[in-house]
Amino acid sequence: MTLAQFPQEQTEDGHYDRQEDAFRDWVTDDGSSDHPSAKGRYHLYVSWACPWAHRTTIVRNLRQLEDVVGMTVVDPIRDDRGWAFREGPGHSIDHINGFKFLSEAYIATRPSFQSRVTVPVLWDTETRKIVSNSDDDIMRMLNEVFKSFTESPIDLYPTDLRQEIDELNVFIYEKVNNGVYRSGFSTTQQAYEQAVVELFDALDHLENRLSTQRYLFGQRITETDWRLFVTLIRFDAVYHGHFKCNIRRIVDYPYLFGYLKDLYQQQGIPETVNFDHIKRHYYITHDDINPTGIVPLGPDQDLLAPHGRERL
Repeated sequence: MTLAQFPQEQTEDGHYDRQEDAFRDWVTDDGSSDHPSAKGRYHLYVSWACPWAHRTTIVRNLRQLEDVVGMTVVDPIRDDRGWAFREGPGHSIDHINGFKFLSEAYIATRPSFQSRVTVPVLWDTETRKIVSNSDDDIMRMLNEVFKSFTESPIDLYPTDLRQEIDELNVFIYEKVNNGVYRSGFSTTQQAYEQAVVELFDALDHLENRLSTQRYLFGQRITETDWRLFVTLIRFDAVYHGHFKCNIRRIVDYPYLFGYLKDLYQQQGIPETVNFDHIKRHYYITHDDINPTGIVPLGPDQDLLAPHGRERL
């Protein structure tokens, strides 16, 4: 058996089993938690490379919360010390706490913490603790509990679609979002083939769904679209080659690729996509998968080309 990227998250038969989120407190706007919503109190620690963190930066931009919730980006190159704060193109030192590594935020919140340190992190500058490291929860908080501080009318989790959104979220997470990792981090042929077949079956299903409607729930963009987007935007650049998800590319799916371009062209989205960080993180950090550390130049894809989705 080959070495695992994250040994503690690997099963004996070669499957990748992602760890659970460690911190799941909530910011509320009704005084029901220790973290009341407030302008300037909360801070996001993110990576441009990470799809889970990417979701939160998208919601922050769409809800126009840039001046309400601060944000610091970590270095895309992660070593055995974890995510680091360094000056560089697109990332910086930590001006909030002076942390050198994101692990310091975890230890400050729970001194006994020993699991893998992940992004995103929502930090409370008053309690000086992590509120949440769950991208699912952070997305909902950014969408819902800072309404009094923004004029954005966008609601990514509308009441009438919540049950359908929750159900499709589970499918997309298990088969697509985490499916690419289950493929790439497999350590046996059988585990890899099971994961990659399920992944492309799911992509085929989504291609068919998007052949008759512009977004996953018709004409409205919801959080589910952005959950899918963060995987699609990385697929041809990283997952197709690096994670061996190479049965097809997203560009080979006419509806999924048009949908990807449509979402990318939404206001506030291009600035959340940093292909330099994305590619350097995966191809350099995962040295067990790519021991040379060579970062590919491609692919050459025009995400600003007409998407043709308006007619659906």
